[in-house]
Amino acid sequence: MARIRLLVADVDGTLVTQDKVLTEAAKAAARDLRTHGVRLAITSGRPPRGMRMLIEPLALDGAIAGFNGGVFANPDLSVISSRTLEPEAARQAVRMIREHGMDAWLYTEEEWLIRDRRAPHVAREAWTVKFDARVVPEFTDADLVHAVKIVGVSDDHGLVARCEQELQQALGKAASAARSQPYYLDVTHPQANKGEVVRTLSHMLDIPREEIATIGDMPNDVLMFRESGFSIAMGNASDDVKSQASATTSSSEEEGFARAVRELILPRAGLEGGA
Repeated sequence: MARIRLLVADVDGTLVTQDKVLTEAAKAAARDLRTHGVRLAITSGRPPRGMRMLIEPLALDGAIAGFNGGVFANPDLSVISSRTLEPEAARQAVRMIREHGMDAWLYTEEEWLIRDRRAPHVAREAWTVKFDARVVPEFTDADLVHAVKIVGVSDDHGLVARCEQELQQALGKAASAARSQPYYLDVTHPQANKGEVVRTLSHMLDIPREEIATIGDMPNDVLMFRESGFSIAMGNASDDVKSQASATTSSSEEEGFARAVRELILPRAGLEGGA
């Protein structure tokens, strides 16, 4: 296979632990990648500013793909490009999410809007991304025009999965709908998905897709698996996600990212064994 020159990594459940910790082993793995000429890029359903805390420890020097590719930002968080939802698609997504009894969040390039600060996962998300949401009584037309991502939230994981399927059918090519966590359903611009992230980074960095590796744990990561030359599923991924990857590593609680770099990426970077 082709030599790997870029690794695109999901964040939650992949690069960081369940407690959102970037381990010393993960930092060392990022250093090993740089040492051996492999670039590292990150992509997440998080907004770019929600990945700020990873930029320096990982020494990231290229585009960061927030909102599953809805916004590409430089390491200083200045926006390179963004893709907003069509207002009618955003409106329909919010309506269907609520009809399923789920909470709805709305993200713009700069803000996170919610209707209830006490709703499930709000406090946890604020702790994770290190900034607070703005509470509004309702999402206005002005908010919907600037929506980069709509999120449906519920601790009923089966409900989230059913809503995902129904939104995919209802929205068709007008938007991308995919779970970023078992309790989060992300709705973004149709070209704001992790497959498009790989294609965009390939163009930006002039690296052919066959020389790009990807690593993730959720169904929305399968889209980037399909666009890369080599793909790795985390040990905490579902069997369905694992079946669509080239290889599997251990879980995010068992240093799966660092192990994948050592055992699967560095040997494909033109090296004999790992480092």
